[in-house]
Amino acid sequence: MAQKKAVILRIDPKLWEDLNVWAKDELRSLNGQVEYVLREAVRKRKGAKNKKR
Repeated sequence: MAQKKAVILRIDPKLWEDLNVWAKDELRSLNGQVEYVLREAVRKRKGAKNKKR
């Protein structure tokens, strides 16, 4: 497996709390949840671009 990149993320405390609750609901870590949300957003964006072609 490829090594993951580390990033520093500044985030609003309320958004952090909402993401943390969501992560716990889905049995993920906060980091795992952020990665999941980003991966899904990229997948949807790629799908939308492919439909335009």
